[in-house]
Amino acid sequence: MTAPITPHTAVSSTGLPANVAGALAYVLGPITGVLFLVLEKDSPFVRFHAAQSIAAGVVMIALWIILSVLGAILAVVPIIGWLIGLALTLVVGLGSFVLWLLLMFRAYQGSEWEVPGLGGHARRLASRVPAVR
Repeated sequence: MTAPITPHTAVSSTGLPANVAGALAYVLGPITGVLFLVLEKDSPFVRFHAAQSIAAGVVMIALWIILSVLGAILAVVPIIGWLIGLALTLVVGLGSFVLWLLLMFRAYQGSEWEVPGLGGHARRLASRVPAVR
């Protein structure tokens, strides 16, 4: 009897184990997400993580843009504005970093953990974008 194929034992069309490819899809956010989404032909696991990397990366970039504008506005207010801007930057930065690590770790574990609010969009994106043949 053979062992069941899991993301730990499956090999993706990239030649990497599926769990490694899924984790690597998050390394450079949308850049590696697009790369793995386009190159991966067979593994829905890798394609899901690549699509989620794109979605999460775009949301994080949008948050940083909004935070930059808000920080510029708050910079006008002496001390209190600066402290609020700094606190927001630290919270969003730390939150983004923790989410990034969590997503890579969960992919490496072989889990298809969905970011709330983004996972469904990622699944649709993964099924719509054709792989390079």
